[in-house]
Amino acid sequence: MTGTGDKATEQGWGEPWYRVRTDRFEASFLPGAGEDLDAVCNVDVEVRLAADGSRWSATVFTLAEVERLMKRWSQTGDELGGRYFWCSDGLIVRDPGIDNMTQVLAGLLDAGDFTQVLQRLDDE
Repeated sequence: MTGTGDKATEQGWGEPWYRVRTDRFEASFLPGAGEDLDAVCNVDVEVRLAADGSRWSATVFTLAEVERLMKRWSQTGDELGGRYFWCSDGLIVRDPGIDNMTQVLAGLLDAGDFTQVLQRLDDE
């Protein structure tokens, strides 16, 4: 994983979530039942930062998944016939898989872009 101290210290299922814990954050992914974790291309994630306990969310898509959705919508008529893609908390990544997505999250922290890209969740 990229970034200092971002090697996964723990990862595994806590149904229905797949959790990856590093020294700086815990990411809880919500893949489909039976989905290959190395092929995940469209998934919701909640991230809790270790530094302050704040919670953040995103829906992560691969470029290929966005293209697939837009092609489908061009047939169904959704989203003006697939002419646009929009998601309020969307994060588009190049490569599929939970490991890749975790590396992107770590990279966003390294670059200082994490809080601009993910959506903060209000603690209740």
